[in-house]
This record gives sequence, C-alpha cells and structure tokens, in this order.
Amino acid sequence: MSIRDWPVAERPRERLLELGSASLSDAELLAIFLRTGVSGKSAVDLARHLLHQFGGLRVLLEADLRTFNAHLGLGPAKFAQLQAVLEMGRRHLAENLRRESVLESPLAVRDYLKAMLRHEPHEVFGCLFLDSRHRVLAYEALFRGSIDSASVYPRQVVKRALAHNAAALILCHNHPSGNTEPSQADRILTERLQEALELIDVRVLDHFIVGDGEPLSMAEYGWM
Repeated sequence: MSIRDWPVAERPRERLLELGSASLSDAELLAIFLRTGVSGKSAVDLARHLLHQFGGLRVLLEADLRTFNAHLGLGPAKFAQLQAVLEMGRRHLAENLRRESVLESPLAVRDYLKAMLRHEPHEVFGCLFLDSRHRVLAYEALFRGSIDSASVYPRQVVKRALAHNAAALILCHNHPSGNTEPSQADRILTERLQEALELIDVRVLDHFIVGDGEPLSMAEYGWM
C-alpha cells in the first residue's frame, strides 16, 4: 500500500507537521528524506530496510559515496542531498554558537563538536577560537592522523590563534574507536599547548574528546 493510501494520522509527513520531528521514528524521518519507495516497498518500508542493512541511522548518515550508492533506492543524487542537509545542520549549530558565550551554552558546544568530528574515520585535531567574551570566532581542523604530542605542533596552534586575534580557545579531537578516555599523550599534548598559548596570553578553556556518546570535557574532570 502506498503511503498516500494510509490514514492521514499515520503518514510521516503529516505527523511531523502536527506533532514535530522529534515524534517520528528514525525510519519515518528517513522516509520523508527519501520521498518515494521502490517497487514493492513504500518509502517507510524502504527506510526500515536501509536502516537494517546499515545497522542504524548514524552509520547511514556517515557512509561514504561508494557505500551509500551500493544500497537499494540510493544513489549520487540522494547522497548529494544528504550531504547538503548535514552541512546545513553543522552551519546552523555554528551560528548558534556565535550568538553567545560558549560558557553559557555548553550543550551547544558539545553538539557542534559532535557534528564536526564524530563521523571522521581518522583522528582530527581542531580548535574553536574565541574572542574576549568567549564567543566563537572560527573553528579550524588543524591536524589529521595520529594525534599526540609529536604530531600536533604548538607553533601552528599559536600562529592560528594570533591570526584570529583570539583571547581564548577550546581544543578538540576525536577518537574513532568511540572511547573518549584521554590517553597519556592527550594529557601531555594539552599541557604543552597550554604552556605555549600562555606566552601569547591566550587561555585554553577546555579540551574535548569526541567519540560515541557525549564528548568528554578534560576541564570538567580536572585534567587541565
């Protein structure tokens, strides 16, 4: 049966408009994105099938082009649309951060860093550069690969802080393993960067580690 033949109260699009997006299941949200199904499957049926094949919504959203295209009902056009939606989401989160002090919006910081780093297959080290009122000036991914005290160069972080005329910053990197526990190398790196940035009077507010679940704040744990 086509979704058009379903009772109005059960159609995903109508339910979203009446009850809000949070009321829909992953399959229903994906079905709205897909818009149409395939022969023998409604959009909702196809969405459920895809979520089962991928193992969940997050894996589907983070799939590369080749993996995405290999599944029924998907292709380059849908991939492009999905990437546009994800990028709009990241920019929306960034805009929210720029409106007020990061100290007053810790959840917004976490949401933004998850959007920027959790999907990365390799370690990425970045910085949120802040003004004197702790509002975001810019985010930059500075280093990629194995993140430790040997591969992240303090002089480059200092250089970018000066370029943005930053008064403070937040360090961040991801753990592709999903485990957010900081390694000894993470702690050594944080100390080295704090020492280097103190020389130019730039304060390091925190170092977030992004993995599965919520990002870990080293400052909250008293590790910096």
